[in-house]
Amino acid sequence: MNGTVTLRAATHLDVQAIHQLITDNLAIGHLLPRTMEDLQTNATRFTVAARGDRIVGCAELAPLSSGVAEVRSLVVDEGMRGQHIGSALIDHISSSASDRGFATLCAFTHEAAPFVRLGFTIVPHIWVPEKIARDCTSCPLFRHCGQYAVMLPLRAGVSVRPERPAALIQGSRSIAPRRRNIERLHVAASEGEAEHAEAVLA
Repeated sequence: MNGTVTLRAATHLDVQAIHQLITDNLAIGHLLPRTMEDLQTNATRFTVAARGDRIVGCAELAPLSSGVAEVRSLVVDEGMRGQHIGSALIDHISSSASDRGFATLCAFTHEAAPFVRLGFTIVPHIWVPEKIARDCTSCPLFRHCGQYAVMLPLRAGVSVRPERPAALIQGSRSIAPRRRNIERLHVAASEGEAEHAEAVLA
């Protein structure tokens, strides 16, 4: 089998493999389950990492609004972790989002380090009201979420902080200026830590 891993756009023929990859990694990857019907509908949003004819990683570019998109269902096969496939998928999704005209890319993850190394910023969840409106309010862990929200501006002059980030869930309450320690997280992970982080991207 060819040992080279390549990234390519997913097709509907990849849906079964993507579904199996997500299902096999639900617990370790803190992933949300996806149905076959959902994946069939959104298959062309996915980028897959392929080793020969085997799918070993995937990630979806999911629009949340005309200007904001999300990295969803990011997962790498257990036997292929530690090879920076997850980071390559994030980078590819970022480029695709920029090419499609999105101003900002976000992700919700239990492991922020790989995203931060690629230029994302950790932000309060309420700075991503599009995600809250679409997914979070119906989640049983809403307001008790253990995930980090991360955002990446894709255009010059775009701020990760929206003009009214809390309007959706906080009414007219004002938001305090962001603290320096969430402005940018500088990560100097050891090789072992980096491999663990790639194993649980969500």
